[in-house]
Amino acid sequence: MKITKVEAIGVSRYLFAKVHTDEGIVGLGESGAWGFLEASKAAIETFGRYLVGKDPLLIEHHWQYMNRFSHFRGSAILGALSALDIALWDIAGKHFGVPTYQLLGGKTRDKARVYYHVFGDTKETLIKGVKEAKEQGFTAVGHLTPFLDEARDKPYFKTHASKMSDAIDTVGAYREAVGNDVDLCIEIHRRLTPAEAIVLARGIEQFNPFFYEDPILPDNFDAMGLVAQHISIPIATGERLHTIHEFEMLLKRGAVQYVRPDVCLVGGITSAKKIAALAEANYVGVVPHNPLSPVSTAACLQIAACIPNFALQEYPIGEQEAPKNEIVKSAIHQEDGYLILPDAPGIGIELMDDAAEKHPFTPREVSTRLHADGSVIDQ
Repeated sequence: MKITKVEAIGVSRYLFAKVHTDEGIVGLGESGAWGFLEASKAAIETFGRYLVGKDPLLIEHHWQYMNRFSHFRGSAILGALSALDIALWDIAGKHFGVPTYQLLGGKTRDKARVYYHVFGDTKETLIKGVKEAKEQGFTAVGHLTPFLDEARDKPYFKTHASKMSDAIDTVGAYREAVGNDVDLCIEIHRRLTPAEAIVLARGIEQFNPFFYEDPILPDNFDAMGLVAQHISIPIATGERLHTIHEFEMLLKRGAVQYVRPDVCLVGGITSAKKIAALAEANYVGVVPHNPLSPVSTAACLQIAACIPNFALQEYPIGEQEAPKNEIVKSAIHQEDGYLILPDAPGIGIELMDDAAEKHPFTPREVSTRLHADGSVIDQ
């Protein structure tokens, strides 16, 4: 079997790779470099010229070759490599007639518990979203900020006292709304300094969050470790990291209790499985990052299925609604807060033939939030 063609296909806000073979088997993958999809698309096309004519089953070899042929990588490059790696694993599963997770050691569970996204620009909207998630059968909610999902064109300002007290009160209201029947995955989105992160964590620990996600910018592992040493809530981080080496540095510092590899960014299924093994050796759980399309969800499930230290799967909203349900032929089935592992060959999902025509590619424009004084903030 040989690869005959590689396509980079932009659909709506998503970027996919399709790998075609001379046996008629087609593999599908997705890039998670959502801020730089045009650059990632170009990288898929560059790697595609290498892959044409090659055996698609030599997955580890191709991964090493594409990752190591040049010195300059980063999110756009690793997103492209991830999309292609997922597509090759999809081909392998289809070639052998089994789900991809079967080739990774077989399943360790029949279904994967998920946390549902809750959004809102008011406290009332967020509380309503948490309640509705519980009513729909979800036992965990995430993307759940104590700072509100306010518009990025609205300048930000709060005093330290009001910032901390309002956030603590908001998390308390989430807990009061659902009791102990729903786990709260508190999303900070890198908005705090280490000092602020410690103050807030101590204020909300009484509400027993499942985890405290990205309390500070993730680039300085020592700073994240400092926060972890001074709080009692588990830290979840890793969605911005690209390599197993970065995760190893994070783990060595005791800076994380739930790693959050993005299968569509860290180098695909090949690398995500290795990151999970590193975490397992440190008794750390895995919560795959997944803010993308149903293709990403299907790829994440291959990891969730086969690793012993899987903890929770991020499940973005809208998989049963347009445009997502018009991008793929059928989404993964969700039932009572769990995704049911597919038994179809490969990753278990296919792109609609008219997806790109129906939903033209619309990469994100450069836009972020400013403070009231005009400086850049993280949100």
